[in-house]
Parts: sequence; structure tokens; C-alpha cells
Amino acid sequence: MQNTSHAVMAQRVEPLNSPDDFPTPPWATRGLIEYILPEKERLKSMTCLEPACGAGHMAKVLSEYFREVRSSDAYPYGYSHVRDFLTYPYEKNGADWVITNPPFRLAEEFVLRALDIARHGVAILARTVFLESVGRHEAIFLLNPPSRFAQFVERVPMVRGRLDAKATTATGYAWLVWEKKASIAHPRLMWVPPCRRKLERPGDYDNSHLVTSRSAKAR
Repeated sequence: MQNTSHAVMAQRVEPLNSPDDFPTPPWATRGLIEYILPEKERLKSMTCLEPACGAGHMAKVLSEYFREVRSSDAYPYGYSHVRDFLTYPYEKNGADWVITNPPFRLAEEFVLRALDIARHGVAILARTVFLESVGRHEAIFLLNPPSRFAQFVERVPMVRGRLDAKATTATGYAWLVWEKKASIAHPRLMWVPPCRRKLERPGDYDNSHLVTSRSAKAR
């Protein structure tokens, strides 16, 4: 018998004109900084660009760690600048890091664009199946493999248009990191350990209903 529970059947498949608004739980962004990125203490002197910021859930967390975080999105969420990352004339090497949860259907293009903009590195949060695809292998992984592939051992629940502390999912997510100055022949396989309970903060899910209304207006 087919299992049709919400957790198993949930899929991040959106129409081509969709903003693909699936906010990142703050603890998942903290997991990148706390367990995956090298030399965390140096980030306080660095800049970061978050180019698919939505209502700012990831950008706000990144501001806890970076000296400066610039953010934007192709859709008007009321948080930051409205800019299409793939067409806006960002300066080459204009930010130390580019970190984002890109629209899944545009993730390949986001990586290639980000590698041109970032001085030190790029990190994207993507479904684990992003590793699949002949096209991505030829466009990215063959010549520019990530230096770190960090799989979440806990599920990272994402819900369209809002944060939801009680959401569940059967979809696996991972952080893919490109360190531009690293000389790495093979990606380092890592895991983001169980950390949700440790890294959640009071207020992380406050006003999440406001995000829903903004997303609806954007669509």
C-alpha cells in the first residue's frame, strides 16, 4: 500500500514562475557555521551575500557571525533589496562568502554565478539529490567539485511560505561548500550532527505567519 503521509509525500517541486519560497529554519543555517565552515572565528571580519533571502530568516542568522551581510531576493518580501541574482551586475569578488538556499530549479545557475562573485567561498543548502544529474556533473562537479559535502543527519523541515517548528519532512538536505582557495582533489564528506535542539533560539519562529502573507503577495 502506498504511504501518502505528508512527510513522505512532501516534495519541493514548484512551477517555473514560482518564487520557490521555502524558508530555512534558523538552526540549519547555524549548523553550517558551527560545524562545517572552516575558521569560524575569521568570519567576524568578513562579508557575506545572501541572494535569495526571502523574508530574511537565513540572512538574520548569518548576521550573528559575519561582519556584514548583504541580502536580496528576486521577489518583494519586504525584507531587503529586490534583485535577480542571475542578472544583477554584482561585482566580481564582491563578497567574501555567498551563502544561500537557492530555488532548486535554479541552484546550478546560482552556484556558477556565486563562484564568480565570492572571494573566499560559496555554500548552498540543497536537497541531497542535487548531487545527481548529468547536467550538473558536466556544468559544476567535473571541474569545480565542492570542497565539502555536509549531509544533515536530522531532517530539515521546510514549508512553503513560512517557518513551522512542528513541520516534518522525508526530504534530505545537505550543505555544499566551495572553498575557492583550497586545493582539494576530492570533496570532503561530512555530516551535520544532531543539533536542532542545541541551535534553536528563542524567537526563531516568531511572526512566521507574517512570512506567509508576504509570500502570497509576492506570488
